[in-house]
Amino acid sequence: MPAKKSIKRKICLIGEGGVGKTSLIKRFVFDQFSDGYLITIGTKITKKEVTVKNPTTGDDLTVTMMIWDIMGQKGFREILREAYFFGAQGAMAVCDITRKETLDELEGWIQSMNDITRDIPLVFIGNKCDLTNEAEITFNDVKDFASKYEEPTVFLSSAKTGVNVNLAFKTLADKIAAKGIDTKEDQLLDNL
Repeated sequence: MPAKKSIKRKICLIGEGGVGKTSLIKRFVFDQFSDGYLITIGTKITKKEVTVKNPTTGDDLTVTMMIWDIMGQKGFREILREAYFFGAQGAMAVCDITRKETLDELEGWIQSMNDITRDIPLVFIGNKCDLTNEAEITFNDVKDFASKYEEPTVFLSSAKTGVNVNLAFKTLADKIAAKGIDTKEDQLLDNL
């Protein structure tokens, strides 16, 4: 039986401070949630393996997602963007459905990322969907925003309840696998 194929990919979460990027990662990787808000200082890296289908062979493919979390303060976007986005092969653009301005600000985040990465697989998340009474953004708002980007995939999620969190990360892993499997990218990531 042939060895199971695996790849390693750098994933970046982008979006304003307080949208729930760190909480989404904690829910996905550790299946945990905390109501306390702690601002991310600098960058944190977490990893988790996801099994998807190899689009070429149909066999199982393990994608080791090296998930990078960055502080969401606008002033740091330009300062840290080279190091943060360098080598990224996938991203999640996260907004907070209770704060409309966080959706508007995603355009700047995506532009900063694309300046470094060019086009990489992207998933859009409207987070905090458990706060329906406070919502300023609908699924259609996020979908309309995402429609200007190539092959947009959109989810409403809740890091608190876990709804659509695993599905969003798995969808990103599927999109990464569909883009192609190049072991040179794995070697590059090993050197970061």
